[in-house]
Amino acid sequence: MDPRNKTLASNLVNISVKAKKGDKLLIVGSGADSYELAADIVEAAYAAGAYPYVWLKDNTVLRSLLLGASADQLKIEADNKLAFMKQMDCYISIWGDDNQFELSDVPYEKTRIYNEAMDEMSLERVSNTRWCVLAYPNASASQGAKMSKSAFADYYYKVCCLDYAKMDRAMEPLKLLMEKTDRVRLTGVNTDLSFSIKGLPAVKCAGEYNIPDGEIYTAPVRDSVNGIITFNTPSLNEGTTFEDICFEFKQGKIVKATSNHTEKLNKILDTDEGARYIGEFSFGVNPYITSPMLNTLFDEKIAGSFHFTPGSAYDDCDNSNRSIIHWDLVFMQTEQYGGGEIYFDDVLIRKNGRFVLKELEGLNPENLI
Repeated sequence: MDPRNKTLASNLVNISVKAKKGDKLLIVGSGADSYELAADIVEAAYAAGAYPYVWLKDNTVLRSLLLGASADQLKIEADNKLAFMKQMDCYISIWGDDNQFELSDVPYEKTRIYNEAMDEMSLERVSNTRWCVLAYPNASASQGAKMSKSAFADYYYKVCCLDYAKMDRAMEPLKLLMEKTDRVRLTGVNTDLSFSIKGLPAVKCAGEYNIPDGEIYTAPVRDSVNGIITFNTPSLNEGTTFEDICFEFKQGKIVKATSNHTEKLNKILDTDEGARYIGEFSFGVNPYITSPMLNTLFDEKIAGSFHFTPGSAYDDCDNSNRSIIHWDLVFMQTEQYGGGEIYFDDVLIRKNGRFVLKELEGLNPENLI
């Protein structure tokens, strides 16, 4: 057991979800590697005077369940979990599965039924609990990062325990600028995309909802997105690795989508009407995260990146788009990945992954480390 888990567990309970005496805290551990940290979180919850509850799950078991599951069967499970979730005040989820591809051979129709069944519970968790989601530094995660397990663990705790209060302060000028901006233009290799964010709030994420953290997000006006984007970062979805995803937009809708798995990509986008519209636009600013590792919790925070998300908007930045899909797709704008520019109302604010306006320079990596 890594002794740093005790500190991490205390931070999760007391800082991320702010559990207090009498609060009911649900802890979800996915994969056996997450269970030790889950136990430390239980102890931290008791120390804070909260009441911990624990769900443990494993994708090997989930795979077997989904292969034979019916919609009625999964609805019973989802209804019971929703009723339980409604009694919770706080929620912490740990991703520690030992094989990211365990669900890769489950037909998409099955995972769609599962996601639809669990969607209401997820909305209840996001809307009505103080929540945090994190990944665990196990062998699977270290392989994705192309590091030894020991080196990745050192990297993980450094990334997760940076000075988030300092990051929060540095985000404030960008938040203010986003909230007075109308038109956004994004450029890069095979990418030229324009949309409006007028009237939508900007939300700072500095150590509360995700660990690691480091993003500030808003959402495009639903029907305003036009142009083309070709994502240069791989993305893992339901056990399938998607690469070279290219979307063409007209009046907010993805009218053409291609990738190395074009057929499956379009099945996902055809899940419901909202899946072909965008629910989130976000800057990644974590200075310690510099390259993708097929782990969304890390990749969406990469310094010099942004992510653009087909699917549902968040309640605290609601552009009215609704979907059971929320798929964060990452675009790197650093020189290593071909560069790119971001304009707010025709003013250049970031070039090749670095903020160029004086008031935003505090978000460049050397000023956050």
